[in-house]
Amino acid sequence: MTKKQKKLLTRVIIGCVLFAAVYITQKLSDLNQYIYLAMYLVPYFVTGWDVLYKCVKGIIRGDFLDEAFLMSLATVGALIIGDYPESVFVMVFYQVGELFQSLAVERSRRSISALMDIRPDSATVLRDGVEEEMLPEEVCPGDTIVVRPGEKIPVDGSVLDGTSALDTKALTGESVPMDVKPGDKVVSGSINMSGILKITAEKSYGESSVAKILELVENSSLNKAKSENFITKFAKYYTPAVVIGALILATIPSIITKDPKTWISRALIFLVVSCPCALVISVPLSFFGGIGGASAKGILIKGANFLEALNNTQTVVFDKTGTLTTGTFTVTEVLPSNGFTKETLLKYSSSAEYYSNHPIAVSLKAAASGSASEPQDTKEISGFGIDASVDGKRVLCGNHKLMDSNGIKYERLSKGGTVVYTAVDGVYAGAAVIEDTVKPTSAEALRALKAEGVTKTVMLTGDRKEAAEAVNAKLGLSEIHYELLPEDKVRVMDGICKSKDKKSTVVFVGDGINDAPVLTRADVGIAMGALGSDAAIEAADMVIMDDDPAKIATAIKISRKTRRIVTENVVFALSVKFAVLILAAFGLTNMWIGVLADVGVAVLAILNAMRNLKVK
Repeated sequence: MTKKQKKLLTRVIIGCVLFAAVYITQKLSDLNQYIYLAMYLVPYFVTGWDVLYKCVKGIIRGDFLDEAFLMSLATVGALIIGDYPESVFVMVFYQVGELFQSLAVERSRRSISALMDIRPDSATVLRDGVEEEMLPEEVCPGDTIVVRPGEKIPVDGSVLDGTSALDTKALTGESVPMDVKPGDKVVSGSINMSGILKITAEKSYGESSVAKILELVENSSLNKAKSENFITKFAKYYTPAVVIGALILATIPSIITKDPKTWISRALIFLVVSCPCALVISVPLSFFGGIGGASAKGILIKGANFLEALNNTQTVVFDKTGTLTTGTFTVTEVLPSNGFTKETLLKYSSSAEYYSNHPIAVSLKAAASGSASEPQDTKEISGFGIDASVDGKRVLCGNHKLMDSNGIKYERLSKGGTVVYTAVDGVYAGAAVIEDTVKPTSAEALRALKAEGVTKTVMLTGDRKEAAEAVNAKLGLSEIHYELLPEDKVRVMDGICKSKDKKSTVVFVGDGINDAPVLTRADVGIAMGALGSDAAIEAADMVIMDDDPAKIATAIKISRKTRRIVTENVVFALSVKFAVLILAAFGLTNMWIGVLADVGVAVLAILNAMRNLKVK
């Protein structure tokens, strides 16, 4: 418990003991009613002084129609008409409910605070052979960081020296440690489990994974779901309506029957029962729990509105490379032409791609075995390839569209992989066939989506028809669109969104820079976070930290469970409250039952909402 919660628990216990003592004294003695009033006021104020204080502050501000006002009005009214035990009982049990709600919210917050523990406290930087301890924010790209066992990696980088196993569970939800060696990329927030690592910082703290993750989680509460906004608006009108209803119940029948005590008592019960805290707390708690449960699985959701939107998912659109496939490319064939050898073809191709970190470029440079030379000038043509100057020669390296647009005479190849064509000084030098592999979980992901009721799966790719069809043969998507430029992907995505049912949701999943415009077009955009670009992660509404497409179905399952819990709580709370309100109006219940109906409903609704913290 927090310090505040412990204080409230202490006050509740003292209040209960004092209330029991006064109640027993009243039953065993015959004193003046004002003495009993004074005695009951002690546990009343011990337990509920903060509720009264909040009510008074609200009245002064002119914003007082909340549960504190309802409870204060009901309990003070009960004291005035002589129902002393009922008044104290209402206040004590209301505070018991408040304590329970606070504990429930704190438990939900802890499920996310486990993620917040990925924030590194400090960094050990090696400068001029001397270790300096500093804040992660002070680390600069290029610095050498020393990370010992048990410490968190402060910024993104690559291993310079040492081997170890990293605990990435808080980042990805994956419990199996990740082994790293020199040359491997590592992300901030990972915990070093064994050997000492020397890491070259590649990003500042503000640009590192840990900072971006924390920013996403901290801002997730700003984007409320429609259900949350509805409950907020509902409470705004519901509370004044209840107060007016109680006022009418207390006055008009009193005038007619000339029995004000009976009707005022019924009106006070009416106020107690009507308290909307069960809805106001349980609905946001359900979404908060859903976001926390998803975070534990390595799925970061930027707001409850996106979690709720997933509930109606009917169409999921995928990028291919790095999303359904691993993005790990290998050169499988080298086909030189016009007198060029395999070695010279690879040299010119890899030199043109010298500055690119695209997986295809990386595979070409690996196949060239270090023969690539730094180009004098490069120009990237989006959707086509690279135009570069290598050793004084103009080199074109890209797809068939690049060859066509420059009038190069070449033989177009039909291969299952990606074909990269190269021309040197206007002469076709040959082609390299590069193949990607389908992720092991991609087929499982599509089966899981179908099981969750997704009726349409689509793949968009800039790759050739043959490569796209080779992937689809293994996965069996509903539709594939290939040889798309970035603007073509946007056009196709717009068409899918326009043709959908108004109540359904279209999800797009991607990882590259050119996916950012498409991510913003979808109802919910999901970025692959481990290998994905910063631009895609910024544009997305959700981030899957370990790049596992199977977690899309997990996110949809969490969304539907959240929606089901919210519906259960709203229907249950309103049904019980309206039933007891009617009974109270006809005098068929009392204050004791009224407070149990209020606090009991709130506790049951909160317990139901807390089920969302557990994700299978």
